[in-house]
Amino acid sequence: MSKQAAPLTLVDLTADTPCCPPLAERRVPAETAAVLAPAFKALGDPVRLRLMSMIASAEGGEACVCDLTPAFDLTGPTISHHLKTLREAGLVDAERRGTWVYYRARPAILRQLAALLTVEPAAAR
Repeated sequence: MSKQAAPLTLVDLTADTPCCPPLAERRVPAETAAVLAPAFKALGDPVRLRLMSMIASAEGGEACVCDLTPAFDLTGPTISHHLKTLREAGLVDAERRGTWVYYRARPAILRQLAALLTVEPAAAR
């Protein structure tokens, strides 16, 4: 038996529609929280948050690892570890082209996370 937990598929993080109402409107079910938590946890690291920002804002919608690595005072393997964490959390997709890997943000998942954190002004409620 594998020690890795089976991936949860209770919430479709690839859907363009919000997975659930914002936190301020209704409690998040335990199952949904379990699915979303890895993405929030991945973004909780300053290096990964910066990497995510660089990838999401990259011209053409993708960034080469060759452009990401020099922006940090970290080794290549450390950057690769952080990028792997973002991939495993479902925040980015990666494509190898020759010796380089190119990363693209997954906008649908970012919209899901943003929708969950949306707080309407008091007057709009």
